Amino acid sequence: MMIEDFGPRVANVWNHLRTTTRNLVERAWQSPAASPPQVQRAAPYDPRADQELSQLLAVLDEHAAQVEQASGREDARQARRLADACANLLSQQTQSAEVFAQLIERAHQRKDYARVDALAEMLSERLAPSEMAELGRANNVVVRALAQEALTQLPTSLLVMLLRDPVDATVARQALERQATEFASLEAQQVLNEFETNVLDEI
Repeated sequence: MMIEDFGPRVANVWNHLRTTTRNLVERAWQSPAASPPQVQRAAPYDPRADQELSQLLAVLDEHAAQVEQASGREDARQARRLADACANLLSQQTQSAEVFAQLIERAHQRKDYARVDALAEMLSERLAPSEMAELGRANNVVVRALAQEALTQLPTSLLVMLLRDPVDATVARQALERQATEFASLEAQQVLNEFETNVLDEI
């Protein structure tokens, strides 16, 4: 793999990667496309690797799109393959709301709906409720809808904690309202009633 072939922006990001992150990408590159490498989940989460891989993924996608427009699909194939390797690595290890948003937007743009569904299922497993609420306010409509759906599936007790946060309260209330109406949750309705009473008392 000659990283210079992917252009100066990709090479610049690559040159600033730590050795451990480079090794991850190189192993992913050498693996068959149909069977992405599995990251050891027992290893501690590395937010810096997330940041590095996310930056590399962004410049690779940008480079592939530019090459595709200028020279055709075949010239962009290698950049796409390396970008896919980065996306696979991120989907296996990320615990970042921002990276999840990037991956969901990317998969949706590529009409990879199976990947969109898989990422949506990971949200509640990988992200804290507050980070899910952050995605529930995202500008991207797909990311926002998936996060709001995931929030609705959370236990009511977790949504109550979000309801106490002035930033997350609106999203949490929407999720509780869905639990109360769509799932006929008496607990969620009771929480909403108590919340409304407390709000009125403060006015």
